[in-house]
Amino acid sequence: MRALVYHGPGQKSWDDVPDPRIVDSTDAIIGVDATTICGTDLHILKGDLPDTTAGRILGHEAVGTVEAVGVAVTTIKPGDRVVVSCVSACGRCRYCREARYGQCLGGGGWILGYQIDGTQAEFVRVPFADTSTYLIPAGLSDEAVLMLSDILPTAYEVGVVNGGIRPGDTVAIVGAGPIGLSAIMGARLYSPSHIIAIDLADTRLEAAKQFGADVTVNPSRQDPAKVIAGLTDGLGVDVAIEAVGIADTFEMCTRLIRPGGHVANVGVHGKPATLHLEDLWTRNVTITTGLVDTWSTPTLLKLLRTGQLAPEKFITHRFGLDQVIDAYDVFSRAAGTGALKVLLHK
Repeated sequence: MRALVYHGPGQKSWDDVPDPRIVDSTDAIIGVDATTICGTDLHILKGDLPDTTAGRILGHEAVGTVEAVGVAVTTIKPGDRVVVSCVSACGRCRYCREARYGQCLGGGGWILGYQIDGTQAEFVRVPFADTSTYLIPAGLSDEAVLMLSDILPTAYEVGVVNGGIRPGDTVAIVGAGPIGLSAIMGARLYSPSHIIAIDLADTRLEAAKQFGADVTVNPSRQDPAKVIAGLTDGLGVDVAIEAVGIADTFEMCTRLIRPGGHVANVGVHGKPATLHLEDLWTRNVTITTGLVDTWSTPTLLKLLRTGQLAPEKFITHRFGLDQVIDAYDVFSRAAGTGALKVLLHK
């Protein structure tokens, strides 16, 4: 088969590689009908995640058709259409029993495209298939369901739920890329009074408006703190969601939050950020971090099925799977290309 292979920092290629095979009785082989590129893939390519070794097939998001299953797999069968979760779950360990699948001790967690071969390929081996794939209801498009592999549950769980958004809250989302826009979509489910999107790219701020942001701020022209002070009687926001993964944006969130508020960090950080406890310790600020667990995927599938979510609008560019190198180029220059999510289809 053909696959996108990582060869070390800054190096990747579309290569011929061996077909995946059933290794464990809980495995499934999925034919990839659609996949996409994540900001985390760019972090790997930059060398931010040194655990990813040369030769690894990248990607952790897919919609596909079951080709084969191990003898222990009972919930899916060949021919079924499934969404592949970005997090694999053994289903038996302490953390899986608590629905904290991202911390799986039994060989799961975030492993696809990171510690084992991933989804940017014609076929992928999915471990723990019963607890790491979800049957797709009839009538839902690949483009919509693909967003439930990663970005929607990530933003919902690590941003919206961890941030404790409540009706009437004022919410700042720093970073209007795919995760930030997903956080806007998820936050709207809780009826906040204002959602403020903050980003340096005007194209992404325009997208934020389409996804439900009430106010947009470009820090190169406006001071986010002044804008927020005017909306909150000087208090600051109730919830600040960091959706970039750099020190400046995390520290901005800690400056924008009100006393008693919540900072929910979703971004993938490759370098340290300063935690200004000298300013925060008296203000009762809660800071949360987290890797997505994907416990919300069944709920999000229900919301998608009933029309309360419309994630297909994330797709801005479409490529054949064999055009993955071009897709990476477009996605990596998102500020200039306007790319949100690129669809790679067979």
